[in-house]
Amino acid sequence: MDKVVIVGCGNVGMAYAYAMVLKGASIDELVLIDINKNKVQGEAMDLNHALSYAGKNMKIYAGEYKDCKDADLIVLTAGRNQEVGETRLDLVHKNYEVFKSIISEINKTKFKGIYLVATNPVDIMSFITMKLSKMDSARVIGSGTTLDTARLRYLLSQKLQISTSNIHGYVIGEHGDSEFVPWDNVTIGLNPISHYIKAKEQQEIAEEVKNSAYQIIEKKGNTSYGIGVSLMKITNSILHNENNISAISCYDKSQDIYYSMPAILNKQGIREVLKINLSKNDELSLQKTIKALQKIRDGLN
Repeated sequence: MDKVVIVGCGNVGMAYAYAMVLKGASIDELVLIDINKNKVQGEAMDLNHALSYAGKNMKIYAGEYKDCKDADLIVLTAGRNQEVGETRLDLVHKNYEVFKSIISEINKTKFKGIYLVATNPVDIMSFITMKLSKMDSARVIGSGTTLDTARLRYLLSQKLQISTSNIHGYVIGEHGDSEFVPWDNVTIGLNPISHYIKAKEQQEIAEEVKNSAYQIIEKKGNTSYGIGVSLMKITNSILHNENNISAISCYDKSQDIYYSMPAILNKQGIREVLKINLSKNDELSLQKTIKALQKIRDGLN
């Protein structure tokens, strides 16, 4: 019996919930928790009415924090949205207060499952979740650069007219302005990316990946579908014990911070963070992203 609880049923939370229903995710219970109880009851009703045409039946309902006790996975999407002109890191103090309240309530239930954090700034919010919950870091996961990686593969696929399934590479570091693509590790099939596009084009694509969220927010006010499906992918990796590799936000004990690296996910959470060979410039980029996140971390109470 796999049970997932979503805390925060705004645009991201409901895009994720809808993706789970639409794709027929192998869960038995989907619980929706939100401060707006009337809205969340309506969301649960609406999703239930889609089940006749979905791939799998499941129990969907508006719940309370007490429902977290026996959950396998809690997905945190609650918090303030990123506004036009605002960076993800600008949100940290607003969402820190939100998380203190939420995780305090969840702690009362003795929850022993896995946290999946999507609220921005996701690296800092994952760190906050680990500290407030006192959970093992392997069981506190941030969505990290999973979506950025999807954007990278999409843009390369469009440029090269090659299926995304044959494009291998990751965006790593902060899910934000200091993220970067370690291009020496990107391959098309078995060939290095340099066989297809030159350094200038690589940089242009990396900038487009990084700025995609700002462009979407400027045009429609929020990002939701891409992150919703990304969360579903991570959920399936965990609950199906798939041992898949995703670019997720995970804890670096030596730096005492979360940032994204490729990691193997299964039912225990993070099985292993992969070590990848980085060029000298990429090492400098990684140190830049770590320092940026540590500066924000050090400003927290």
